[in-house]
Amino acid sequence: MKYNFTAFLFFLLTALPLAAQQKLTLEAIWGSAFRTQDMDELHALKNANQYTVLNADYRNGIATIDLYDFKTLEKVKTLINSRDFPELNGIDDYTFSPDEKKLLIATNSEQIYRHSFTADFYIYDITSKSLTKLSDNKVQEPTFSADNSKVAYGFDNNLYVYDIAAKSTKQITTDGKRNAVINGITDWVYEEEFAFVRAYDWNATGDKIAYIRFDETEVPEFTMEYYNQGLYPVPYTFKYPKAGEKNSEVSLHIYDVKAGTDKTVNLGDTYYIPRIQWTNEAQTLSVQTLNRHQNNLNLFFIDATTGKASVIMNETDKAYIEITDNLTFLDDNSYIWTSEKDGYNHIYHYNKNGKLIRQVTQGSWEITAYYGYDKKSKNIFYQSVENGSINRDVYRIGIDGKNKVRLSLKEGTTSATFSPEYDYFIQSYASVNQSPTYTLNSSKDGKQVKEIINNNALAQKLRDYNLPQKEFMVITTDKGHQLNAWMIKPKDFDPLKKYPVLMYQYSGPGSQEVSNDWFSINDYYYFMLAQQGYIVACVDGRGTGYKGAEFKKVTYKELGKYEVEDQIDAVKVIGRYSYVDPERIGIWGWSFGGFMASNCILKGNDVFSMAIAVAPVTNWRFYDTVYTERYMQTPQENPAGYDQNSPINFAGNLKGKFLLVHGSADDNVHVQNSMLMIEALVQNNKQFDWAIYPDKNHGIYGGYTRLQLYTKMLNFIKENL
Repeated sequence: MKYNFTAFLFFLLTALPLAAQQKLTLEAIWGSAFRTQDMDELHALKNANQYTVLNADYRNGIATIDLYDFKTLEKVKTLINSRDFPELNGIDDYTFSPDEKKLLIATNSEQIYRHSFTADFYIYDITSKSLTKLSDNKVQEPTFSADNSKVAYGFDNNLYVYDIAAKSTKQITTDGKRNAVINGITDWVYEEEFAFVRAYDWNATGDKIAYIRFDETEVPEFTMEYYNQGLYPVPYTFKYPKAGEKNSEVSLHIYDVKAGTDKTVNLGDTYYIPRIQWTNEAQTLSVQTLNRHQNNLNLFFIDATTGKASVIMNETDKAYIEITDNLTFLDDNSYIWTSEKDGYNHIYHYNKNGKLIRQVTQGSWEITAYYGYDKKSKNIFYQSVENGSINRDVYRIGIDGKNKVRLSLKEGTTSATFSPEYDYFIQSYASVNQSPTYTLNSSKDGKQVKEIINNNALAQKLRDYNLPQKEFMVITTDKGHQLNAWMIKPKDFDPLKKYPVLMYQYSGPGSQEVSNDWFSINDYYYFMLAQQGYIVACVDGRGTGYKGAEFKKVTYKELGKYEVEDQIDAVKVIGRYSYVDPERIGIWGWSFGGFMASNCILKGNDVFSMAIAVAPVTNWRFYDTVYTERYMQTPQENPAGYDQNSPINFAGNLKGKFLLVHGSADDNVHVQNSMLMIEALVQNNKQFDWAIYPDKNHGIYGGYTRLQLYTKMLNFIKENL
């Protein structure tokens, strides 16, 4: 046989990439080897066509706040360098005064819960370059007054006002007490489920402060123990209202800064106050209230001089209403609002008396972000899923609903930060095939003006790993439900082989895991599994977001029923693929995803052979009021909905391999969920694996914790799938 050297050389060249493929490791993934470059703490100024970015060297504790010009992208100057001020141990966060001549700078931050933290705050005068400490204590949520003369903040459950010129502090509430009364800062459940911490607001002239007072005296307490390697554990007790239990009694107050008087506003039979916001009329406050079922929303206007409250808009829903921050007041005090009331989330324009002027956007797609209104051009700027629910695009449209223009030019995930004059925007763009980029773009036609940041070096680095593709698809279940999905197959995929499959999902109400975006850190974990011969897949079932209210809210009062059905039904479809081994299909998830993984291994024990549940809810009766009752009503009203969808009640169904993981200091989903699930499994004589991480919260991180956890999960997958 004749030897063909050319053919042999071609074989070598084509085989080299596979042979030279670098293998992903957990050490590289959790050692930040694939971190992207971003624009941290990007702020567009209001009084000049400029923006600022926080540039931080976290290892050395040095940070700068740098000012850039929107048109040229050139750096104008450094506003502050922490190296010049020994008091600053780096810069954790910053906000501008309304006139943008001063900064509030946070340093030495200490996390409390998901969003809340205390910190040493300093007032920095940009002109004089002087730094003044706001308080000798670590405080919360400081905010400049509209006239730039004062700063309000929270400390030990009370509100204070600092006079910048006089350098004096006045305490404006006095009844604050831990686990009893909180003034101007949210309680645990408001912070977690209504997603805000600062429950006070300055008016437009700086003479009034509106705030919410939380009386949590009757809210039941929950105690966690911190082990801290001490001789005795240290108990931590806080107020946590579980489903059906008492919430804080909330009241609305308006403090007159000049007169030093406090006025309580009568809002009638109000249960929740999830938002307060002063309008453009200095003595008119807007307040959003909800009933306990969260399906009846009132928008009040409050006259701050008289305290009179008037309902100017009411919105109801057969299921629930989700609170957003998209309320924007225009110069004439008319307002822009987003709502799902026509079945999809859209933009509406109302006059100052709450009368609808027009629905600005409409169609069978959703608004996903509201960016702002340009009063010169009378254009509204927003982000939506009009080009497919897994994509995000940026648009502008006239407030009259006409002349809509798509400003993002590529398919994927695009977001925007607009200049104060709305002539330019900084575009953040990424897709499953494109690493994140930041560019300056024209608001006229969306065209790129100049590149700011790219991640080409990371993309080049990843070529050495020869990663597999994340393939998008739509799975149609036997019941006819069309569900977005992605799948990652081994790079050397052989359609004649049978592969094990690991399903990942979250599945919580309004969530999305199937999106055309760059890789999360978990994606690298899935690529690593694919390199080791696994197929990884993800399906967004009913209850997830961005496909309309009907698709999302079908799970109302049955949280977990349809979501679990869809995962089981999707896996039955996947299990029929010729290249899938139907006897080796596992599922995993975290938080709501852990709840789902638990239910799937129990209710789908004929299709799932393995599951990993991290920090799962195992009984909806153990979770908080605001979240659980929004989707389920109370357990007193809907006992069957709670009991038929809680994994703890189906422990006897376990057949496959099950790993249960929790942090002992999880303030969100209490370790109680896993402890009682463990007891249910034990009493049903079921064998399983479990791990408790001491003093770790819902995120289960710190030091080598994530590396150890993902190593444990990897070993469990390899041993059981």
